[in-house]
Amino acid sequence: MTRAFLAVVFIVLSVFSAFSQTEKKSFTVKFIKEAITPDGKLEEAIWEMAENADDFWEYFPMDSIQARKQSQIRMLYDDKNLYIGIKAYSGGDNYATQSLKRDFRGSGSDSFSLVFDTFNDGTNAFLFGINPYGVRREALIANGGTSRDDFNLSWDVKWKGDAKRYDDYFTAEMVIPLTSLKFEEGATKWRFNSYRIETQANERSTWTRIPQNQLIYNLAFMGEMVFEKPLGKSRTPFALIPYINGLSQKNFENEESVNTFKFGGDSKISIGNTLNLDVTVNPDFSQVEVDDQVTNLTRFEVNLPEKRQFFIDNNDLFASFGNGFDFSPFFSRRIGIAQDTAGSRIENRILGGVRLSGKLTKDLRVGVLNIQTAEDLENRIPSNNNTMLALQQRVFSRSNIGIFFINKQSFEDYDFVERVDEYNRVLGIDYNLASKNNTWNGSFITHKSFQPDDNKGNLASSALIRYNTRKFNVFAKASFIDEDFRSDLGFIRRTDLFKTLISAERVFWPKKGIVQNHSFQYFTNIRWSPSRDFQNTDYDLQSRYEVNFNNQSQARIEYTNSFTFLFDSFDPTRTEGAIELPADQNYHYNSIEAGYQSDQRKLFSYDVQSSVGRFFNGNRFSVEGGMTLRFQPKAFISVLFNYDQIHLPDPYPSADIWLISPKIDITFSKSIFWSTLIQYSNQRDNLGFNSRLQWRFAPLSDLFIVYNDNYFVNSFEPKNRSINLKLTYWLNI
Repeated sequence: MTRAFLAVVFIVLSVFSAFSQTEKKSFTVKFIKEAITPDGKLEEAIWEMAENADDFWEYFPMDSIQARKQSQIRMLYDDKNLYIGIKAYSGGDNYATQSLKRDFRGSGSDSFSLVFDTFNDGTNAFLFGINPYGVRREALIANGGTSRDDFNLSWDVKWKGDAKRYDDYFTAEMVIPLTSLKFEEGATKWRFNSYRIETQANERSTWTRIPQNQLIYNLAFMGEMVFEKPLGKSRTPFALIPYINGLSQKNFENEESVNTFKFGGDSKISIGNTLNLDVTVNPDFSQVEVDDQVTNLTRFEVNLPEKRQFFIDNNDLFASFGNGFDFSPFFSRRIGIAQDTAGSRIENRILGGVRLSGKLTKDLRVGVLNIQTAEDLENRIPSNNNTMLALQQRVFSRSNIGIFFINKQSFEDYDFVERVDEYNRVLGIDYNLASKNNTWNGSFITHKSFQPDDNKGNLASSALIRYNTRKFNVFAKASFIDEDFRSDLGFIRRTDLFKTLISAERVFWPKKGIVQNHSFQYFTNIRWSPSRDFQNTDYDLQSRYEVNFNNQSQARIEYTNSFTFLFDSFDPTRTEGAIELPADQNYHYNSIEAGYQSDQRKLFSYDVQSSVGRFFNGNRFSVEGGMTLRFQPKAFISVLFNYDQIHLPDPYPSADIWLISPKIDITFSKSIFWSTLIQYSNQRDNLGFNSRLQWRFAPLSDLFIVYNDNYFVNSFEPKNRSINLKLTYWLNI
């Protein structure tokens, strides 16, 4: 009888314990009537009335215990602002940071981040972060935070914050205007989580417990912050962002000099609590920050991330259609870029545009974009209107259904525009699956394009399903892209494709020792050509073993067996005048690759990977990686390198391809930054220098002085040179 009673008690306590561990955490945000100055010191007496959000869970190196270095969050609010006070205990005062520049990133730096899901939908969220030096950052999280691509630091918004360092902890204060956030009028609670990186104790922790097989900012795992009284209207002030840009440039190839002066601007208009209207007139979309060059040994185009502020707000609503790697119907970097008569990509001036995005209802999001580009008769480029309409309806807990329509059209009758290029339209529907705890996610997609006299077929579709647990990560994907499918505003790696991809990974978690986890993965990627009676054109069969150590270093080794059938002749070295590998041939090749990444918390860190094996009908040896050196908090030096040695049998070309990119970032203060990037690529025959001085003289207002210089590698003769002065000012009215 006693044993039976004890057994019942044990079962009840076990159930209660399990329930307690999974119970949703919450705290109350109290309303106040006095403002707090964010000096980072937490000395105001009013903080004593705030509830604590504490009892952080460790996320790394373990995810089953309370954090060793605990943190406390306090929040208060009034009609205008959300006030946040932070106290974070640490292992000393030797904090790690890359620099004093805003929008820092990297797991090797100390930071404290807060994530607000203001619509309680588990899909999109705002992130605000600060480090022990008082450096701030803000980001948008999209698509539930299920991948690293869902984290966007290019978003900017005005807010205040500072921090104060002590011997074994630091404090911080943040003041976030409610006008900087979007939320429903009358809201009484937001989903909330916070995560922290503490380098001295080698710990990452979260307020709401998150399993390590999920990303630390995944929106499936959040608690609640409950407001003492409902939130009112929050109309973002009308923002006017004018610019002036003076450019002096010389092209040494054709001995042409250009001196230009441009002006224009953007405006941001709030419509209710939940919608943004962005307007741009004669925008300057030239990048004061140049793109990172890459070595491309494939037959396909490489896409680069969007950094232009006009496209950032709710960018996922437009850009997340498609399956990313194979086809994306909307790729905003297509706008403002066109091909000249020689087939080279040049800037195509944008006359203006509007962009409406946000929430129509609790579960329905809308996005409308319309941009007009200018004609360039000398380069035979028409004036085009670029339009996209997108709707996204949330279903179930975190899934959604999205539909879109894209139209790129020339409304004038240009004699140099072919009939097939007069317009391009794409219509599509996507279903994105995300289970409540993110164990299951995936997508099911169908898109169709329309061109003049070509409306049959033109389909692209994809299905993906992923199962992700602590021990197993399995996913399968199938994609079909018709040979006539087009999206002139999108990114399509290749057409005439049917592809299957299957991956299975088993992860092991040792209870002791230097290894945090290690895993085995098997991956297959097989492609066929539908127009050639589903002829097998490519496959990659890969086996991989990876080890993650408790000191945050990583190592891996993988073996890949590949097959390629070339439709067209191709030279992977891109040597001018070389004989290309012949088409209609089968190529079987395999390789082995190993890589190691050191502890990124150290002042000096590095990562390197190398591969060796067959390559088409020859051999390839590659080494790539990077090194970083910090003189914190003022300077950060990095070097990226990539070396490919390709030996193909005669008469085909062999080459030693180098890409070396050293970069020096110096922060004189939290408002003055100087960075210099050097990029050497003998594949592109280019040695480029980009040196940029930035003075943030007011919140989100900058003066840039940018010097660019490019040389031919072999002759070391100048290509083009420019100096650019750009001034932007963010004015809230």
